[in-house]
Amino acid sequence: MFSGEAIDGAVEALAEDAFAFLERLVAARSTVGNESAACDVLSAELAVSGFDVESLPIPEDIVSDPLAGVRQVPYAGRANVLGSRGAEGGRSLLLNGHLDVVPADTPELWTSPPFRPARRDGRLYGRGAGDMKCGFAMGLLAVRALDEVAPGFDTGRLMLLGAIEEECTGNGTLSAARAGVLADAAVVLEPTDLGILTGGVGVLWLDVRVVGRSAHAESAHLAVNPVDLCSVLARGLRDWCDRLPDEVPDEAFAELASPYNVNVGQISAGDWPSSVPTEALLRLRVGFPRGWSADEAEKRVRAAIDDIVAGDDRFPSAPLVTLTGFRAAGYALADGHPLTAAVAEAHREVHGADPRTYVIGATTDARFYVNDFDVPALCYGPRVFDMHGIDESVDLGSIVDGAKVLARFIHRWFQPVSYG
Repeated sequence: MFSGEAIDGAVEALAEDAFAFLERLVAARSTVGNESAACDVLSAELAVSGFDVESLPIPEDIVSDPLAGVRQVPYAGRANVLGSRGAEGGRSLLLNGHLDVVPADTPELWTSPPFRPARRDGRLYGRGAGDMKCGFAMGLLAVRALDEVAPGFDTGRLMLLGAIEEECTGNGTLSAARAGVLADAAVVLEPTDLGILTGGVGVLWLDVRVVGRSAHAESAHLAVNPVDLCSVLARGLRDWCDRLPDEVPDEAFAELASPYNVNVGQISAGDWPSSVPTEALLRLRVGFPRGWSADEAEKRVRAAIDDIVAGDDRFPSAPLVTLTGFRAAGYALADGHPLTAAVAEAHREVHGADPRTYVIGATTDARFYVNDFDVPALCYGPRVFDMHGIDESVDLGSIVDGAKVLARFIHRWFQPVSYG
């Protein structure tokens, strides 16, 4: 009789191969605009895992799509990777992940170089090991284990999409969806500590260029330093965002202590230590409520900035505000959705307890499927540490545990059974 024990045994037997694949993927430095090496690594692994593999170029005109974010670098020579297998005509399932990673510009602070994967104490360290190349290792480990114990399990279409530009726009997944890469359901393999992530807030990226009044440092008390004005703007926007949960209540996000965060990601100003700068550039990430479109959020953020400036006579002029990346609407899969129940059932069979189901004050590419393409989607993935930070890592054991869950879910998606 086909059994959960058989799946678990196959996952454990193949785990080392999955870890080695993850090491190759982490070693392929794939910051935005430099994804090709990682695409090659994923393509090779998809091929040996029984997928038909194709490259999906990102069209330059995706930037005119009303759902698109602001392009970071040209799309020429850049592409998503799609693996497809199984039969046409039955149920379909899409596994989604992103290949791009955030920069690691202070490698001297890492215990080991960020793009030289290292195993220590049951973890794999490296930029992207956690966010989210570990998800590809988990997903393909589940598929290869199923091939061992249930050949021909995929009686419908099973796809795995390796998207680019998730970390800044989502345009990779969006362009694939516009090209018809859709399914009856999608599981995004983001790290979730083996919980089920069902929603996220809206996110905007924007630049705020602030002009001050320059002078020699000797006369700084008579000048207006735009760096100081940037601090005023950041504090004012944080206060504004802190009021949003009361002004725009959303039960789905009520348990989050701070759903709509403002993050100062970069600030730059000046060209000389003894000169008060003429202008400063503030690069921001702003969270916003699910009930707003990206366009409405932009208008409201601009209005909030105008109000802050109007209340402080030190501003010589209005700042120049420019969108620079994310234009991501908030989303939430409906409570009690059958997809959530199916993944939770598989998790319960492996772990003997229900998984945590939750939402976050950030976004994922699942938003496109849920909001815009009528495809139920959620995130499920391994346990990670220090995402976007120094010594980012993934718990290797959680890749194995997650693959056991995902294999059961995938098998039941195509071949409904009870496990003995």
